[in-house]
Amino acid sequence: MLQLKPIRSFPAILLQGEAKRILVVADLHIGWEATLIEKGIHLPSQTPKILAKMLRLIKLVRPTNLVFLGDVKHAIARVKREEWRDIPKLFETLCEKVPNIQVILGNHDGNLEALLPQDVEILPAKGTAIGKVGLFHGHAWPAPELLQCRTLITGHIHPMVAFRDPLGFRITRQVWVRAPCQKAQLARSLLKHLDIKSDKDSVAHLERRFNIRTEATHFFIMPSFNHFLGGQTVNKKRMGKYGRTRGFIGPILRSKSVNIDSAELFLLDGTFIGTVEQLRRLT
Repeated sequence: MLQLKPIRSFPAILLQGEAKRILVVADLHIGWEATLIEKGIHLPSQTPKILAKMLRLIKLVRPTNLVFLGDVKHAIARVKREEWRDIPKLFETLCEKVPNIQVILGNHDGNLEALLPQDVEILPAKGTAIGKVGLFHGHAWPAPELLQCRTLITGHIHPMVAFRDPLGFRITRQVWVRAPCQKAQLARSLLKHLDIKSDKDSVAHLERRFNIRTEATHFFIMPSFNHFLGGQTVNKKRMGKYGRTRGFIGPILRSKSVNIDSAELFLLDGTFIGTVEQLRRLT
């Protein structure tokens, strides 16, 4: 059985079994500096700093496998000059350190395959299961088979928490999000996405249709590995037709299958800072 262990002070998870140590990171967004250049802000490439942090992490946990949870690159459909320059070098270095590397495609990973070494395995956006852990980027629905996993892990939203002090100064920090997942609503929403009319018991219907046993009850959202990026403030007060799920990106969060109000938030050093509902009063 795999043990799931967030790595203290790093936006990374280690899945550890008897023979494997699988390191999981999300959202590198290599080449993001190009978008600033287009706006007249000239910033040197931050990829060397991202690579240095990755190498420190690899030295610390000694993984046998490395999984990227989508959005390796930043440009969505095309490949920019900065990505052509930085991504091949980064992965060539990583391939020398870790024998098995996989990339689950994210919404920013158009034409990524041309930039990767041949030994890097590309997996579809619908994700993959490793034991009882389902991994996918989060911009698209996972494969029905991933609902057999007790824990689902995504990236995509770059979760942040915001605090405001009595003088009105506002600060933000990256956070882990751990939330309960309502498998009945998840099954119902996935069947609707697949254009399959569900009967009253959506879980049983999904299980019969895909010959699976639905166990998804825990939902993790990873902070982005690229800490230079912004993200979504998960404790922001949300109003409107869709209530407090309005503004979240990704079909699972919008389907109300995840109870965001009850989600527990942790800083990168492992400090539990409260639930989303508790922290909304601090924005």
